[in-house]
Amino acid sequence: MAGSGSRPPPLAATGKVEAAPAQPTLRILADGRAGHEAQTLGVAEALGLTPDIRRIAPRWLYELVAPFGPPDPLDAQAYAPPYPDIAIAAGRRTIPALRRLKRCSGGRTFTVYLNAPASGLKTADLIVAPRHDRLTGPNVVAPITPPNRITPERLAAARAAPDPRIAGLPRPRVAMLVGSAEGLLYDLDFIASTLLDAGYGVMATASRRTPPEIAAALRQALSAPGGWFWDGEGANPYFSMLANADRIVVTGDSVNMVGEAAATGVPVHVLEPFVIRRKIKAYLAALEGAGAIRIWRGPFEDWTYKPINSTPMIARRIEKDYAAFLAKQRSCGAAHNR
Repeated sequence: MAGSGSRPPPLAATGKVEAAPAQPTLRILADGRAGHEAQTLGVAEALGLTPDIRRIAPRWLYELVAPFGPPDPLDAQAYAPPYPDIAIAAGRRTIPALRRLKRCSGGRTFTVYLNAPASGLKTADLIVAPRHDRLTGPNVVAPITPPNRITPERLAAARAAPDPRIAGLPRPRVAMLVGSAEGLLYDLDFIASTLLDAGYGVMATASRRTPPEIAAALRQALSAPGGWFWDGEGANPYFSMLANADRIVVTGDSVNMVGEAAATGVPVHVLEPFVIRRKIKAYLAALEGAGAIRIWRGPFEDWTYKPINSTPMIARRIEKDYAAFLAKQRSCGAAHNR
């Protein structure tokens, strides 16, 4: 189901696809959202393929009717030739372009959509919908966590050469990963100050969804010795933060951040919103049941677990389904030529 795993070999090296291209071409349809892009890039890296990234920015009317309407003609480069062997997309705004790409390619492009689409099972040849979305079907794979770019190799490299802005923080270190942070029972700046007073080194990063006032309060709290807040300046230290944390505190509203934290193997304390959506609650319950996270209620706890990362499993499923897709194409081609 899940595990840290090492990166699977490229499709061409698996021996599963007869007469496949030496290196299948891969296109990513990106909508500009960091979480979606991290998922698609994580899958591409796990497949060992270098993607051709085509970014879309549909105008408001096309965005409004997505995923059911047509793609924006100004995004035509997303579904233009030369057509790729495989296309991966995430985010509802990418669905019209992904479906148009499938049609324009004459069905020859194998399409993959990450997350549960409102447009149903015919959205793509393969749909990767996390288990808490409760989507089922013959072309659905339901991992416990979304795909990500965390690998044992990437973590090891970041530990061997930590970001200089992190390397000087005292240990033990706590990484605080902040999503929308709305509706929390605890003030993040108070948590950060308390940890600093207890002698922890504290590093934090916010997302684009974090309210400015929460980010500002956290930045102020971490201006004290032993603290550091990434304000978007300089290189993104995210991997280095994950790799060099002795424990992680993450807001429970961010499915991606919680999943990425669970891929590290260090204790992950989740700050659960006061009002929580059913799907998020099911997601957190599954990870807590797997031993990766614990809902934080004040004091820290210590435990160990095997890192949970669904990305290698997702890549293997794509390989398997792509092989079947190619075999069906060859069979149909042979029948047509007889």
